[in-house]
Amino acid sequence: MANNVPTKKERFKLIPSVYVFFVKKNRILLLRRFRTGFEDGKYGLPAGHADGGETMKEAISRETKEEVGIRINNNDLELVLTMHRWCGDHERIDLFFTIKSWEGEVKNIELNKCDDLSWFPLNQLPENTIPYIRAAIGCYLKGIKYCEFGWDSKQI
Repeated sequence: MANNVPTKKERFKLIPSVYVFFVKKNRILLLRRFRTGFEDGKYGLPAGHADGGETMKEAISRETKEEVGIRINNNDLELVLTMHRWCGDHERIDLFFTIKSWEGEVKNIELNKCDDLSWFPLNQLPENTIPYIRAAIGCYLKGIKYCEFGWDSKQI
């Protein structure tokens, strides 16, 4: 008799991405993407993917140091928004944190991936801001803690 043991169904997986809102004097830090293959020429936030084996706070702390040269204390991070995002062929979970204080001066560390690092008024984002980042900043300003993005364009 053949082995009729049911195989375990592989569980659905989400890709976790982490972002940080650096805000001071009603201005937010944005980076313009450059030669990355994703949303190049548009402004986004200091961000990245969790590598596994690290907490989400550890991931954003690592990414922040790698991208803008800032050291942050993980205890100073506050989760302010969770976004469940449809990306055309997969979905992601995006965690957005704020940080009230940090060590060091903001500088562009990844010159090969970012060609501008600037502070913009929260209510006057550049026209070329990545759409889901614009939506996330809007949620942050309204105090919304959870949102969904891109699902209206999902094709089944």
